[in-house]
Amino acid sequence: MNVRYARRGLTTFVVASLALFVAGCGAEEKPGTDKPVPATAVPHQGGSATQGSQASEESAQPLAVLKGQEGLELTVTLAARDAGGFLTVKGTLKNTSSGSAVLSGQVRGNETEVIKHGNSLGGATLVDSVAKKRYYVLRDTEGRPLTTTGLSILPAGETAAVFMQFPAPPASTTEVSFQLPTFEPATLKLS
Repeated sequence: MNVRYARRGLTTFVVASLALFVAGCGAEEKPGTDKPVPATAVPHQGGSATQGSQASEESAQPLAVLKGQEGLELTVTLAARDAGGFLTVKGTLKNTSSGSAVLSGQVRGNETEVIKHGNSLGGATLVDSVAKKRYYVLRDTEGRPLTTTGLSILPAGETAAVFMQFPAPPASTTEVSFQLPTFEPATLKLS
């Protein structure tokens, strides 16, 4: 009987020690500041002065304005690399017509994995003509595109904030051609 209690006590001690060890292994002394912040479709409420100045830079001078079908207009306000090796393109999609605009299914592209996850801007591409490479919107491990999703109808005069994430071209690439099906292409300068 004493042996059983001794084993139980030893097992409890070993399990508790392992739990503390595992918890301690994941901790960093100081949080890393170079880790990328995941992009979201919902703008941050409040925020710091840095976020506010970035937002004003984005809206101050658009990089490109692309005309699409049914009065849709995509204004690209940011095309920036981040520390994680990604390139994020942000902007606003606006319906400039007097009626509701239906976003064409072509903007999500024709890849089976992207199509099965619903409406998105997954058909967007970047073309680096110097390196002769085409970059597609990134996907997560389940095949969902890393871009704004759920857009289907945009009422007259309404706007929607949009984003797309791509693999970052080499640092030597300073501009790329941005293409989104049903919209005219545009050249973007990278920051």
